[in-house]
Amino acid sequence: MTDFQEARALLSGAELIHSARAVSAAVSRVAARITEKLGEQNPLLLCVMSGGVPFAGQLMMHLRFPLDFDYLHITRYGQETTGGALSWRSLPGMPVEGRSVLVVDDILDEGLTLAAIIERMRELGAAACHTAVAVDKLKGRQKPLAADFVALTVPDRFVFGYGMDVRGKWRNLPAIYAMKES
Repeated sequence: MTDFQEARALLSGAELIHSARAVSAAVSRVAARITEKLGEQNPLLLCVMSGGVPFAGQLMMHLRFPLDFDYLHITRYGQETTGGALSWRSLPGMPVEGRSVLVVDDILDEGLTLAAIIERMRELGAAACHTAVAVDKLKGRQKPLAADFVALTVPDRFVFGYGMDVRGKWRNLPAIYAMKES
């Protein structure tokens, strides 16, 4: 089976968790809450590559206040379906010192990646660090942090779509799916 065929098979056997319409509506709702809290702060929005791209892009279109935009790249997953060691690939190019920072990511899973990002932003002198995630995975146990802004929740299953990949594929889906449970 080719990678393409495997990707098609994964999607055809997956369960729809949140439709594209539900995702879009949730992004609008979370954008309104972010605007209330950060609308007067000229924040630096940092997109976490690569998974945060769809959420950050759609979110920015709903934020009606000035902001600066940059990205950072840190990963725990690579092409795997389970997390490994943190790997920093790129820090923001814009200075964060003295800034209110909004870190935007695809998923709050175990919380280790987002916690490491917040710690690094504080080390770099950020005045305030806020977090926004497209989805918060309901793990049933304590995480090292809670996101300040959450668009949707998902069950404790491997999910993909809307920035989250499965074996490198399907980040481009507008909806969120869960793999079949074994």
